[in-house]
Amino acid sequence: MPQKILIVDDEPNIIIPLQFLMEQNGYDVKVASTGAEAVDIIPKYKADLILLDIMLPGPDGFEICQIIRENPELQNTKIILLTAMGRDVDMTKGLALGADAYQTKPFSNSEIVAKVKELVA
Repeated sequence: MPQKILIVDDEPNIIIPLQFLMEQNGYDVKVASTGAEAVDIIPKYKADLILLDIMLPGPDGFEICQIIRENPELQNTKIILLTAMGRDVDMTKGLALGADAYQTKPFSNSEIVAKVKELVA
């Protein structure tokens, strides 16, 4: 059974190539384009890893990260914050809220695939 990845981003120019890249690497992929949609999908889909943007309509990525970490059933879900917010304070906040990794946009495809493989291994 392939590992499950949820991509949460509101930019189609990020979602489409990321989804293609993850599917090419054998992952089962779902997409949410708003924070509210993500909050609805996360407990049902039970992804192994979530690629999570911070700046989203509805609950933002920081809030979603916190929601995931407060749910005992989702404790093993890995989270990569994938965002244009590159300030140290944002990175510190994301990691403090329980993200497993923090990757700024733009990112290289090989870098993101390597990080995903590392976290779901």
